[in-house]
Amino acid sequence: QVQLVESGGGLVQPGGPLRLSCAASGFTFHYYVMKWYGCAPGKEREFDAGVTREGGVKKYAESVKGRFTIPRDNRRRTVALQMNSLKVEDTTKYYCKAEAIGTTSEYWGQGTQVTVSS
Repeated sequence: QVQLVESGGGLVQPGGPLRLSCAASGFTFHYYVMKWYGCAPGKEREFDAGVTREGGVKKYAESVKGRFTIPRDNRRRTVALQMNSLKVEDTTKYYCKAEAIGTTSEYWGQGTQVTVSS
């Protein structure tokens, strides 16, 4: 059974850090590009960060560049989203996504809520 399970969300003050984690099971993790998306209520999911299969290339949305990083560990089958200098506008539900290159195979996690507020 394919699973992507996010964890680490919660309430954090502006300027603070938070680390999300996504644990994968049920598929060949290192075959997949991993991405994080944010989705606010009533809006479409927006790309935040992505990392290639071996972790060699990482891309970030302009809004998070310099503040977020996306480390992955293929041995542990995990990908994280390290968020620093959080802003109120980073408040959203964050989803982990796995994409297989050259196919339509993709998986989504259930999401984890991050609220940035004083």
